[in-house]
Amino acid sequence: MAFSNLEKALLLKLGIDVARNPVSRAAVKTAVTMVGRQAVAPTAAAGLGLARRNPFAATGLGLLAAQQAGLLEPLEQPFEQAVMAVDEAVVQAPERRRKKQRTAFNKAVSEGMKAVKKSTSYGKKGTINNARKAFTQVTKVASKLNKGKKVSLKGPTGVIKRAIGKFFPKKKPVRRKSKINITVNKK
Repeated sequence: MAFSNLEKALLLKLGIDVARNPVSRAAVKTAVTMVGRQAVAPTAAAGLGLARRNPFAATGLGLLAAQQAGLLEPLEQPFEQAVMAVDEAVVQAPERRRKKQRTAFNKAVSEGMKAVKKSTSYGKKGTINNARKAFTQVTKVASKLNKGKKVSLKGPTGVIKRAIGKFFPKKKPVRRKSKINITVNKK
C-alpha cells in the first residue's frame, strides 16, 4: 500500500525519505519503532510497571519523554499549521434562539385537556378513554371560542368552555350609529 502525502511529510520530518527510496510500510514501522525505543529507553524501565497499571498515564509520560528528547520538534510546525487550518474552517455556532411563545389557542387546548381529564366526560376522573375524540372536541370548542361563536354550556363542551373561556375574552359587538336624522314638524 502506498503512503499518503501526510505520511510522506511526517516521515520526511523524521528524516526518512520514502519518496526517493521506495520502502515497504513494515520497514518504515520498524524504523520508527527503533527511533522511539532509543529515545524512550532510559525511562522505559521505570515506566513499564506504570504502563501496565495505567496506560493513559504511561502514554502521557511517553510523550513527555519524546518531547524532551526532541523527537516531536519536527512534527510541531505541521501540527501547528493543521491546527490553524482547522481554526479557520470552524464556523461559529449561531446564537441560540429564544423559545417560541405559546399561543393562546395552544394554552387553551392544554387547559381544556386537563379539564376533560378531571371531569367524567370521557371516562372516570383522571383517565380519558378516547383521547382522540376528546382532543377533537377540545380543539373544536377552542376554535369556536377563538372566532367568537357560541358554545353550549352543557355536557363535555360546557366543561371545556368553562376551563378555556378565560383565554378568549368575549368580543363586544360593534354598534353602528345611524346617520339618519328624522325630524317631525307639527303644523
